[in-house]
Amino acid sequence: MEVPAINLKAIVLVHWLLTVWACMAWPSLSFMWGNFSVLAVGVWAIAQRDSVDAVLMFLVGIAVTILTDIIHFGVYFSSSLFDSSVFRFSAGMAILNLLFKPASCFFVYQMYRERGGEYSVNFGESRQRHKWSRI
Repeated sequence: MEVPAINLKAIVLVHWLLTVWACMAWPSLSFMWGNFSVLAVGVWAIAQRDSVDAVLMFLVGIAVTILTDIIHFGVYFSSSLFDSSVFRFSAGMAILNLLFKPASCFFVYQMYRERGGEYSVNFGESRQRHKWSRI
């Protein structure tokens, strides 16, 4: 089954719009700085079409903001603020943004592979030792 190609510009645009709407009422400055910083890296990945590093950093940034967004919801989400319609809209957009992030990670990972990224991550030394030949 072929994975549909989704444009990186569309991913960045959707997350930017949802982040702007999420920042209307309740999130903290750390929520804004974290999400907008990752979106700036996404713009860098759009500008550098052949850069594997830009796409990898965007992928890691989205993955990290999934965790930080969950922490922000746990710390700053208060049911006493739920009376305002602006708060409900803002919280709904933040939750929708969080729900789209795993799918975005999948599609950005596909772009990472298309740009020539490696499939595996190697921690530490490799077990294969290459012997140098004398010239």
